[in-house]
Amino acid sequence: MGTLDEFQKITDTEDFFDFFEVPFDERLINAKRFHIMKKFGELVEKATGHDMGSEVKLLEYYRFALITVYKNFENGYSPSAADVWAMFDNPSACGSCSTSSSCNDVEEVSHGVHACTSHNTLSF
Repeated sequence: MGTLDEFQKITDTEDFFDFFEVPFDERLINAKRFHIMKKFGELVEKATGHDMGSEVKLLEYYRFALITVYKNFENGYSPSAADVWAMFDNPSACGSCSTSSSCNDVEEVSHGVHACTSHNTLSF
């Protein structure tokens, strides 16, 4: 694990997982990137202003927060925002790019979460 300064410079979802050495399924990240990072950001924000005792303890909290959020999505957590986006409710829709309602490259990633396998480099 790196330093707090290094953490604060990270901008890509996968880089957060790499920074904390947390294994992840890229297809799940591609399908739920926005929601995972939103929840992770909320937990990071909760730590703001709290004295964790040291930079190491703060980074351990951030790592635990990332693991917790990721595992929730891996186990089928579905945020209310997903109800707004039909691509999450319709397994035949392309869950990554939402450009097609009949994408042939969609496969189940985990517990009803579907991802388009033809668009594996999308990011927000």
